[in-house]
Order: sequence, then C-alpha cells, then structure tokens
Amino acid sequence: MVAPAGPEDHARGEGAETIVYADLRCPHCAAVWPRIAALEGRLIVRHFPVAAKHPRSPALHAAAEAAGAQGAFFAMFESLFADQARVDDPHLWERAQRFGLDLKRFEADRRSERTLARVRRDTDSGLAAGVADTLAIFRGGRAVEIDAL
Repeated sequence: MVAPAGPEDHARGEGAETIVYADLRCPHCAAVWPRIAALEGRLIVRHFPVAAKHPRSPALHAAAEAAGAQGAFFAMFESLFADQARVDDPHLWERAQRFGLDLKRFEADRRSERTLARVRRDTDSGLAAGVADTLAIFRGGRAVEIDAL
C-alpha cells in the first residue's frame, strides 16, 4: 500500500486522490503526463528519479522541488515533461526566470540537503509501496495501470 497523502506532498485539485510516482526523464511518463494531468480529483505527485536509467533525473527532480519552494512546482514539473530535450542547467535557469523565481534562491535550494532529502523521502516511500519503475499510479491506496484510469 502507498503512504497516504500528507501536507508535504505536491498536490492540486480536490476529490478522489491519485498518487503518481514519476521520473522526469522517463519518456513514457512524459508521454502519458497530459492524460494524468487531466484526471478529475486531487493529483499528488511524488519524486521517483531512476538515475540508473536516466542520470540527469535527480537534478531535474531537485529543480522541480526548488521551484516548489517558491510556489512553482507544477509549472517546473510540467515544463520538464513538455521539453525533455532542454534539461541542462542553462535551460533550468531560463525556466526559473520564466516562472518568476529568484534565481539565486532556486540555485541554493536545488543543491540543498533539504531538497535532496525530500526527493529521497518520496523515492523511499515509493520503494516501500512496491514501486520498481515509473510510471507508478495509485488510487484508493492501490496500484493501477494508466489504462484503468
């Protein structure tokens, strides 16, 4: 069973909860994200970078988390899925500026131990729930396939 949503989770919407563990460099995750984002109810997103497959993924999750510290988690998260070809630091800085973030704070936050611990916490909760790879979706505390939504 997946851990229930808490106040520290990145969430939007109201109603029935869908918890998603995603890897920001996963092409499958990016391809189905528009479908997930359009789901009715409360969407909870958790970090699950799979560095063995996608070495840049942890840095992207840290960037999304740092953007979240300034209220722009979903903007950064979705922009990274929308343009997976532009994920190097200059592209992250451009996004941060586009979203109106304080760039110095963004840089400090994305490299902070607090941010790295947050990404690890999400990943650990996914592993405890039986997540082995992404995309992992849970509804009503149980794993579901994207086609079941």
